[in-house]
Amino acid sequence: MTAGRPRLGVMAQYALLAGPLLAMLDSSIANVAVEPIARELRTSLTTVQWAVSGYLLAIGAGLAATSYLARRYGTLPLYRASLIAFTLASAACALAPNVEALLVARAIQGLVGAPMVPLVMTMMLGGGDTTREVSPLAGILLFLGPALGPSVGGALIGATGWRSIFLINVPVGGVAVFAAARVPVAVAPGRAARARFDLPGLLLLMAGLTTLLFGTIQGGRHGWSAAGTWAFLSGGAVLLVCYAGWAARRDEPALDLSSARGLGSVLALVLCGAASIVTFAAVFVLPVFVQSVQGHSALAAGLAMLPQGIITGAGTALGSRVLTRVSVRTAVLCGFAVLTVASLGLLTVGARTPLALTATILAGRSAAVGLVITPLLTAFLRPLDAGRLADANTLFSIWQRVAGSFGVGLIAALFAAHAHRHGPVAALHLTAIVLTLIAAGSALASILLPPTRNTALGDRSPSAEDAPA
Repeated sequence: MTAGRPRLGVMAQYALLAGPLLAMLDSSIANVAVEPIARELRTSLTTVQWAVSGYLLAIGAGLAATSYLARRYGTLPLYRASLIAFTLASAACALAPNVEALLVARAIQGLVGAPMVPLVMTMMLGGGDTTREVSPLAGILLFLGPALGPSVGGALIGATGWRSIFLINVPVGGVAVFAAARVPVAVAPGRAARARFDLPGLLLLMAGLTTLLFGTIQGGRHGWSAAGTWAFLSGGAVLLVCYAGWAARRDEPALDLSSARGLGSVLALVLCGAASIVTFAAVFVLPVFVQSVQGHSALAAGLAMLPQGIITGAGTALGSRVLTRVSVRTAVLCGFAVLTVASLGLLTVGARTPLALTATILAGRSAAVGLVITPLLTAFLRPLDAGRLADANTLFSIWQRVAGSFGVGLIAALFAAHAHRHGPVAALHLTAIVLTLIAAGSALASILLPPTRNTALGDRSPSAEDAPA
């Protein structure tokens, strides 16, 4: 770290990592708790599913407001408030006496937890009084939490029951709240001198995101060919297009979209969406397959999924080192090439495949995903000045959430339909082929990325290679 840049101590790093990791964990951890919750609270599976869906929809609303709130109150104060509120909402989830209380607490949890990932990415990647290189921790924030969700959830539910998946957030989040006092103020952008409240833009963005995300939920429940599914998806897309037109004419829109104008930035967003689909689809399908087809317990399935989350984090650190030697284009191309080969390994998984081999295949895929994350973040953020990083990080988080939800929903529907006709093993192999093709197509598309190496963020003016697409 160069002179003049504040060092983040162990407690400060813990404070910045704990909140986003908990929020990302809770985006997938509740999926494995639906049946136990329904049994204890004596309600239907459909009702409990809203504990998952409500969280997702609330995240969409929270992300829409993040950029304005950060300008209005400052990045670090907003993060601290979000962390406190999320910890309290987690306690409310754990203590919920009935399903109605749980649904309300989960919605609040998603709403207040949504800002944490983009806020911490802004602080780690720059935007305050300092600039810094892309941190591998940013990749961990984006992919480690969702990858660990089913693992941690399965292990906790198998050991102590479903309430523990929310209760564990309380001590972890509580320590992070006190540790946040050790985060240097200089790492975060302060309050804007004047932050205009773009109410029409905010309402358009919220409505578009929640409608689009609700469409992905409907697709998973009622099928992707249902008229209602496409009505919500189309309506959400139209609202977001309207917001883009509105934002283009505003000096201070609710969320500045100008970070997605360069060819390299747009392509990086698309490729990160592809990486999200390839990663999270396997995270969704494999635990179900391991339990229902191979006959393992939820605890065993969770432990088998655990290495992939850890190795994803290690892969992001390696990706950061690779960028010091090769260009972004080369790093992403190699990462997706490895992911393509590793995804083919899923074709060897069957009903009698040893659990250790399944875990090894998933770990190999996770290492490849980790390799591409830091280079993609670099390609997206490198052309931007420090003042635009907060909006760019929020946009990146929104895109990852929408692309992941839409893609995983389609893959899950494909798996379910093929399993009904040809059995779960054949469905898994078809899923593997689709994921392999997505990874291979991404490798080819990465050739179009700018052939540049890692540079400090927020310290560079756009050049010809970043001209609008």
